[in-house]
Amino acid sequence: MPITCSSCGVEKAALRRPKTGDKLCKVCFFAAFEQEVHEAILTNNLFTAGDRVAVGASGGKDSTVLAYVLSLLNQRHSYGLDLVLLSVDEGISGYRDDSLETVKRNEQQYGIPLTIVSYQQLYGWSMDQIVKQIGTRNNCTFCGVFRRQALDRGAFLVKANKVATGHNADDIAETVLLNLIRGDLPRLGRCAGISTGEDGDLPRVKPFKYTYEKEIVMYAHFKKLDYFSTECIYAPYATRGFAREFIKDLETVRPSAIADLVRAAEEFRIGPDNAEQLAQPKTCQRCGYLSSQDVCKACLLLEGLNTGNPRLGFIMLANIEGNVFKLLSL
Repeated sequence: MPITCSSCGVEKAALRRPKTGDKLCKVCFFAAFEQEVHEAILTNNLFTAGDRVAVGASGGKDSTVLAYVLSLLNQRHSYGLDLVLLSVDEGISGYRDDSLETVKRNEQQYGIPLTIVSYQQLYGWSMDQIVKQIGTRNNCTFCGVFRRQALDRGAFLVKANKVATGHNADDIAETVLLNLIRGDLPRLGRCAGISTGEDGDLPRVKPFKYTYEKEIVMYAHFKKLDYFSTECIYAPYATRGFAREFIKDLETVRPSAIADLVRAAEEFRIGPDNAEQLAQPKTCQRCGYLSSQDVCKACLLLEGLNTGNPRLGFIMLANIEGNVFKLLSL
């Protein structure tokens, strides 16, 4: 016997929400999903009318749904935002070049202008070249550092005053777990924030902070959105992948595990002894872009690459962060 939607009580239920367990029809699921994102935006004052927002667009499910939903809510609720798509081409053959074709189609589908910046253009290195130089052991460190700065540099290029990323509740839960394992108290205390860099020139916001990854996939599927689903060819070597699998296992026995990890990080407080560890925003003395240190991580890693000694960049990075685990992994 068909199960009726628990919201409208009329239509046949098409899915069971992983987040709440509610059995909803497609229309009611769309409404609930969009309303929750809207409430997250309003409650946390993520945007102000007139903001020019660079939406980080990789072509994957998260960024594709984010671009679609932000465009929809911007029109529906008159946010007054000027949206632009911003993509980073890391230079990964057979992966990023294909996903960027999806983003180009999204530009036409959503009517949002697209700008693409590349590692080769910004740093003189592509990820394929970096992996050829250093191997696959620490490549995700390079990519993560360069990508974060590339988004900032791209946002300044398009004159955006905010960056919106598709980080979801699962992503944040993974980050919480990784920071806990590393004993990185300063990052553990702030990694669950829905916005970062509010004191600087380019705040970043995460409208999907409370949104489960499974529901993003469902939304994209039922809306028939055009997105790229192939995993990065270097992803199997990433530490984050192991954290992701662990959290999925936790979710199997405790469906609220993702929300619980996010909530735990929100309630985490840095004590007086650790307060001095919180870095203050500044600009890099070399490249002039946002940094928590006098010389940014991207410049440190580039120094190692450009001198033919990539290990040097890791050592300098570890010395600044005081991270003995990073040194031991070299």
